[in-house]
Amino acid sequence: MANLKDIKLQIKSVRNTEKTTKAMKLVSNVKLKNTKEAAMRSRAYAVKINEVLGEISARVKNYVGNNSGNDEKLRIFDTTREVKVVDLLFITADKGLCGGFNINTIKKIKALIEELKAKKIKVRLRAVGKKGIEYFDFQGIELLERYIGVSSSPSSEKANEIVQAAVKDFNEGKTDEVILIHNGYLNMITQEMRVNTLVPIGEPAISEDALKTSTLEVEVESPEDEETLMLNLIQSYLSYSMYYALIDSLAAEHCSRMNAMENATNNAKERVSQLNLAYNKARQGSITTELIEIISGVESMK
Repeated sequence: MANLKDIKLQIKSVRNTEKTTKAMKLVSNVKLKNTKEAAMRSRAYAVKINEVLGEISARVKNYVGNNSGNDEKLRIFDTTREVKVVDLLFITADKGLCGGFNINTIKKIKALIEELKAKKIKVRLRAVGKKGIEYFDFQGIELLERYIGVSSSPSSEKANEIVQAAVKDFNEGKTDEVILIHNGYLNMITQEMRVNTLVPIGEPAISEDALKTSTLEVEVESPEDEETLMLNLIQSYLSYSMYYALIDSLAAEHCSRMNAMENATNNAKERVSQLNLAYNKARQGSITTELIEIISGVESMK
């Protein structure tokens, strides 16, 4: 039979764990609210800039057709080129204890790597987040770029630095496609794996009537101004896409950690209940044994 002192120590240990997981859940809950608010404020801008870039992308084919000398400048919109090298830019957390948040992202990355390699496409990895970096380092897989401390504290400056490094290689012809992978926030229970092609910027489904009735008209003084405006808009789009992905990933991380800590707290409570039952049974057994010994002693004295 289990020792009463050992069971007491187990109960104390599990209760301390329960306090820790409960505190972590509360912290994640507060952080999730703040991150969700930031994501909601950013969403309207993200949707609008996507609409603008989508419409520009839809018009680019005609522009390129009439200005064949500018093809190289507008290669960021060219989705017809043969893809030989792909950069996978992925986001994981800097910390653990968040359920399957990190491992689900890693599984998706591995699946994409296998899929691309099957097509004879070279894959390069750009990692954001300590957990993803540690995993691929352990597996002996080379990482082209690595960023720690960004996924836990996103900033527009760091997001711009990360995405511009990838786009620079694209513009220089070192890679043909940059794909962004992250685990995004869907609701309080579920996260959604999101895989988006950053560059080249594809043409969305937009009707001819929508293009004709569009109000997207900007007056520029010279072709140089037009080019500058286009480049600035593309840079804003790419930087904000990266920043929004970091915020979305952070919200999903906090949500996953909150759920994981809630499950851990419930499991700790259940374990304490089981240990209390075992303690009471052991105590009852000990009392019964002592009574039997007393009665046996009395009987032997008769």
